[in-house]
Amino acid sequence: MFWFWFLWSALAVLVVLDVAWWMICARLVRGSWWRLPVHVFMALQTTVIISVFCGLGSAFRLVPMVIVISAVIWHHFTLGIFLPLGTICAGAWLFWKMTRPKTDPFLQSAPGSLDEKALSRRQFLGVAAAVAPPLLNIGLTGIGVAQLTELRVRRFGLAIPALPKALDGTTIAHITDMHVGGMTDERMLKDMVHKTNALRPDLVLLTGDLIDARLADLGGAMDLVKGMQGRYGQWMIEGNHDLFENEGEFKRRVKAAGIPFLANDSTVTEVRGHPIQLFGLNWFAGGEKLRDKFTEYRLQQLLTHRDPDAFPILLAHHPHAFDAAVRAEMPLTLSGHTHGGQWMFNQQFGVGPVLFRYWSGLYRRDRSQLVVSNGIGNVFPIRVNAPAEIVHLTLHCA
Repeated sequence: MFWFWFLWSALAVLVVLDVAWWMICARLVRGSWWRLPVHVFMALQTTVIISVFCGLGSAFRLVPMVIVISAVIWHHFTLGIFLPLGTICAGAWLFWKMTRPKTDPFLQSAPGSLDEKALSRRQFLGVAAAVAPPLLNIGLTGIGVAQLTELRVRRFGLAIPALPKALDGTTIAHITDMHVGGMTDERMLKDMVHKTNALRPDLVLLTGDLIDARLADLGGAMDLVKGMQGRYGQWMIEGNHDLFENEGEFKRRVKAAGIPFLANDSTVTEVRGHPIQLFGLNWFAGGEKLRDKFTEYRLQQLLTHRDPDAFPILLAHHPHAFDAAVRAEMPLTLSGHTHGGQWMFNQQFGVGPVLFRYWSGLYRRDRSQLVVSNGIGNVFPIRVNAPAEIVHLTLHCA
């Protein structure tokens, strides 16, 4: 219920902000030929968000993805930057208007006067202020479209001191955040299956967010999972998006489909004649400090069933589980959830490090290692310097 009201409130705020910015732009471009493209752009953005507000979001599947991407970038990035700037500038202009000294009315009306030239400059600046956000939005949309359907195989060779010699050379295909039914390209999902099988991994391990939200998409998602083959099997855990509609029903359907599912559970399987123990953590929807405590508690519970002869691997949707894994001396943890930061300027700067302690790639601490995958799918249909990926791991004795 909380998320229902939160989403509706957020959409309502976005509608109000769209209308507010549109009114500002209408004044800025008044009398200019730029008014038509600016009004068309704002009409499109406002129509998209009102459609979502009225429950017509499913119609997006019939809309070209470029329009959806443009709307997402506008409401999550461009509008958030320019509306405060526009408000500040409008306030400054109003203050200047009210406090400027009055001049001789004869000079104001004289042809070619300073006031007339200032008016022309103000008109130019007003049009520029109204046109800049749509132009920036179009540019970012182009970048988003170019990188959205890129799917790479990212390879890591991990030297692990605790790895038994029998497991040297073991390979893992790490798949996460497919978000089936959301804004993930279907062709890329099929390509994911093909590329994963071409790797011929020993294990296929999935770390959550199989579906975007709707249980109606779970059947198709299961078909994709079953299509990926590991020599010694595949296992999966849950992510936060998997539980949006009905947590109990999601788990029931996954287990009924026959896919090995670890929900605060562990299992031992043999790979190349040696046991590997997989530990799967449940998702916890709470604040950061509470999640860290929950993870620590759950991991300690799981480790009471640890097989001393088996090599342990922890599967945790949220990468911050790595802190508890280090304290528990888990040699390898696999995570997703971050989408690689989704919007990154480079490997160090962007959304990733703002929101997460670990957001993409390989992290080492003491004798423990964490691999965070950028994932396959998308919540927002844009990726900048955070390409979708299949992670291919090769384990080696240190």
